[in-house]
Amino acid sequence: MTGITVPTSRSRYPLVILLCAGFISVLGTSMSELALPWFALGTGGGTSHAGAVAFADTAPYVVLQALSGPVVDKWGARVSCVAGNALAAVALGAVPVLHLAGALGFGPLCALVAVSAMARGVADCAGNVLLPAVAERAGVPLTRAVALSAGAMRGGLIAGAALAGVLLSTVGVTSTLAFTAAGFAVASVLIVSCAAAPARQPATAPRAGGAPGRYRAELAEGLRFLRGDRLLLGIVVLIAVSNLLDQAFSAVLLPAWVKAHLDGPQALGLITGTMGVGTVAGSVAGAWLGPRLSRSVTFRTGFLLAGAPRFLALCVCSTLAPVLAVSLVAGIAGGLVNPLLGVLQYERIPRRLQARVLGAVKASAWAGIPFGGLLAGLAADSVGVTAALAVTGLAFLLTSLIPFVLPSWRAMDTSPDPAPAEVRCAGSG
Repeated sequence: MTGITVPTSRSRYPLVILLCAGFISVLGTSMSELALPWFALGTGGGTSHAGAVAFADTAPYVVLQALSGPVVDKWGARVSCVAGNALAAVALGAVPVLHLAGALGFGPLCALVAVSAMARGVADCAGNVLLPAVAERAGVPLTRAVALSAGAMRGGLIAGAALAGVLLSTVGVTSTLAFTAAGFAVASVLIVSCAAAPARQPATAPRAGGAPGRYRAELAEGLRFLRGDRLLLGIVVLIAVSNLLDQAFSAVLLPAWVKAHLDGPQALGLITGTMGVGTVAGSVAGAWLGPRLSRSVTFRTGFLLAGAPRFLALCVCSTLAPVLAVSLVAGIAGGLVNPLLGVLQYERIPRRLQARVLGAVKASAWAGIPFGGLLAGLAADSVGVTAALAVTGLAFLLTSLIPFVLPSWRAMDTSPDPAPAEVRCAGSG
């Protein structure tokens, strides 16, 4: 029993609504990442305050991604997604209101930001569970739906950063935060109308120990499933390492290279924007071509092109044009790879465990991000920017070769039988 009721008539309306809501939610997240530290700096706080606010906006999000799976199962994916976005809107919207009233201190600011981040963590965990159900109702292949979702998310990140920059310079930071909060509210309203939502997942067997005991047992069940699937575990490790290296590249090494060779922030925006456009193009291409392509060939080639060449280009080039060309190719390759990772997760994780396992996967993927910039800064100070680029690029290349050599990655081209997974999990509690 999947716990999902799918109407017999096909409709793409819920899928379109879910994609629009995801785009708006990510748009708001991207805007908040720029606006909140800027707010801290503009209200008398120093860089330490800005860093603390940025931490409050990310760390709780990562933690709740990992821990909210049983909560999503209990209340249902749609209810959790609606409530999470609504709470994020209220918490973030309180920041400009209290500031204008002169009643917002630094402690309450961090607390409100943390509540907003936790709520978004729950909402995004639930949104991941909604996607397969609405894709099934629409009659859209899962590969295509995941690619469209990845493109919407990437588009939201790009548009959010650009829109935040425009709003911060025109209407000010308080109005920007109010606009961001309104975006989360709109996403919540859209999800209300999203049909074909997974119902609450019933427990497979009674759990002893009361509500806390059931929660821990359900969370542990998801983690056991993840440890027991070698391909999924390999995906988690691969994403975590590559995200750490990506953060080292984007947060420290790329800005340092631009500062040394081009001495202009416009070039930094152009490089990141070019890669973002390539990622969206790759996601769109994957939406239509994905079901027709070999997964293993597409993934291995795409992952190889999306990572290490960017580091190598900065090592050997001192002009903008070749770096832009490499960034565009890397973005397209990454856009093809990301949907494949999503499809593999949806196919291999039983629906009743998706909230718990997908949340753990995403939290693991983000776990190394806070350390990427820190390690890159230490490396660049110790050995120089070019040497740091070479070392991190080599690390990315070695990471990219993992799917070529480990036998577990051969399972990419096979469709798992969900029945054994269900039996194994039911008997593991």
